[in-house]
Amino acid sequence: MKKTVAPKNVDEYLAGVPEPARGTLNRVRAVIRSIVPPEATEVISYRIPIFKYKGMLLGFAAFPDHCSLFVMNPSVMEVFRNELKNFQTSKGTIRFPVDKPLSAALVKKLVRARIAQNERKKQR
Repeated sequence: MKKTVAPKNVDEYLAGVPEPARGTLNRVRAVIRSIVPPEATEVISYRIPIFKYKGMLLGFAAFPDHCSLFVMNPSVMEVFRNELKNFQTSKGTIRFPVDKPLSAALVKKLVRARIAQNERKKQR
């Protein structure tokens, strides 16, 4: 992916991602969109697509040899560690092959967990 000019929006970001990663990220994005509340927004932050709902929710990105889903909270990684054991992970990131998106069921679980966290955080 070219790193010359920061994308202005998610569609522009995805347009700059080569296949098969673009298709993979489009599928992940569609699953996320299907579950976030209608008032959630998509932005570019840190040069990657981020969903926002009562704060940063999660993001995704393509790299030369993998795609990543950023859940932005280590506690979510811990809750789902058994379901994530077949993926390379770090503090708040799940890496997966450019040609193989995470399962829709897993993405939905992660999104629901992050929504619940952000809703609890905003109630305090």
